[in-house]
Amino acid sequence: MRFLKIYIGTIFFVFILILSVNSPLMAQNFERLRNEMVDKQLKNRGIKSKAVLDAMRTVPRHLFVPRNMQGYAYQDSPLPIGLDQTISQPYIVAFMTEQLNPVPGMKILEIGTGSGYQAAILAQLGCEVYTIELLEELAAGAAKVLAELHFNNVKVQCGNGYAGWSDEAPFDAIIVTAAPDKIPQALIEQLKEGGKMIIPVGPVQAVQSLKLITKKDKQTTEEDLLLVRFVPMVE
Repeated sequence: MRFLKIYIGTIFFVFILILSVNSPLMAQNFERLRNEMVDKQLKNRGIKSKAVLDAMRTVPRHLFVPRNMQGYAYQDSPLPIGLDQTISQPYIVAFMTEQLNPVPGMKILEIGTGSGYQAAILAQLGCEVYTIELLEELAAGAAKVLAELHFNNVKVQCGNGYAGWSDEAPFDAIIVTAAPDKIPQALIEQLKEGGKMIIPVGPVQAVQSLKLITKKDKQTTEEDLLLVRFVPMVE
């Protein structure tokens, strides 16, 4: 009986060792998956900015999803992050980021922090990021992960995204990762002259339009970019 227990224990240890060696949670596997994500999902779909591609290769997306979803973090799809919220598909993150043409030192407002991944991409690009999340649990979780990864150029606030962040306005760019029925006027007012805002607009029950807003001479122009589906932007 004692031999049997030792034998079973040894088999269990070897089984765990095999799982750990082949686990997708290993850092080198995640790095490989990130590279595949960039090469197959982003470059093949027309993302051209080297800075954006490098940021997507670098930021560990798997740390911004629940532990039980980490093995799926680099797949071509959005993923649930709890509280009926999602982390956007990698291509959408890259596409929205590229449209803003971010450069180091830009001051960017994000509405809809979620798990913090989009903010991390912008921070990796050297931007000063101010991000607002309505749900306190998500805001706290994102702030924790961002701090652990030393993204000190991100400030997280729990609040109403419709109101923006007036104390820090104006912003060089605004990125909205939840869909309102119409563009909030406060965000337009907080956008710097010459600045850009990317935002999905439309009812939750239907496909929404991802719009690029440009502010010039105190007027705005709109360009429809893609049809998308985002969670609703609520007050």
